[in-house]
Amino acid sequence: MESVRMYRTAPLGKRPRWWTELPLIAVVYGLYSAGRLLVRGDVQTAVDHGLSILDLEKTFRINIEHPLNRLFTDHPAIGIPADFAYASLHYLLTPAILIWLFRRRQEHYRRLRTWLMISTLIGLVGFTLLPTCPPRLLEAGYGFVDTMAQYGSYGWWGGDASAPRGLGGLTNQYAAMPSLHVGWALWCGIVLWRHARSVWARVAGAVYPLAIALVVMGTANHYLLDCLAGAAVMGVGYLLSRPALRLAARIRARFTGPEDAETREVPAVVSGGCETAARTADTAHRLREADASDQIPRQPARDGAGDSRTDGAATAAR
Repeated sequence: MESVRMYRTAPLGKRPRWWTELPLIAVVYGLYSAGRLLVRGDVQTAVDHGLSILDLEKTFRINIEHPLNRLFTDHPAIGIPADFAYASLHYLLTPAILIWLFRRRQEHYRRLRTWLMISTLIGLVGFTLLPTCPPRLLEAGYGFVDTMAQYGSYGWWGGDASAPRGLGGLTNQYAAMPSLHVGWALWCGIVLWRHARSVWARVAGAVYPLAIALVVMGTANHYLLDCLAGAAVMGVGYLLSRPALRLAARIRARFTGPEDAETREVPAVVSGGCETAARTADTAHRLREADASDQIPRQPARDGAGDSRTDGAATAAR
């Protein structure tokens, strides 16, 4: 049984190009990184915020960071892979999925890229307003062990979060609320679940955000509430992505004039969960041809019936 969904085709000539995308992504990431460095906040204020979060979790008995951290520190077979995941996947998998979207899912790329960027900038606002000391930097009496420092001899990181040895001064260790490790992982998971065709890729998309949440808590880099805040930030970014795209389109139209072609709804046939892109493209092509034919003025009829009526009138006149 085939069902029909409606999709909007990208305007002609308006598909994103890599030479415009790379500078845009670089600017947003540069703002994010610079903001984390500039807005370090007072250390004591960050510690107070961290203790307040921990106290709140203890009140509701949701401080699951303690048992997870003990599990990771007591079992190197769990803690070491978790440290590698924390130090690398955040920076490798997210760009890889962006590139995959750009190459294989261009009809969705612009919206999903905008969603990620807006959420990242919202996270920067959180770092600015609420500098937070992560569990690993609290005093030892609070019961947390920094697994990145414990297993530092196995990787490239030192005692300053996931920063390479000697580069700890280039990162803000008090940018813990919200957790963009969890936020970006949630974005990756949703993208894979909705747009990957492989069953295994979709399963990985479902598991990945949960796994990263466990990793960031088990390594004592984030609290549970940091993780929930990261998910909330992605939700707000998703809601703002469409208005942001519409605003960008208006600004672009003001400087470049009307679009070359209007966005049109084209039916895409879905069967067994897979879109038949060939049919969609063919339908779009026929719609464009129909539009072109409508612009050709119709010629007066010159069929046989018309000729006979003309001959009859001429005979009567004679």
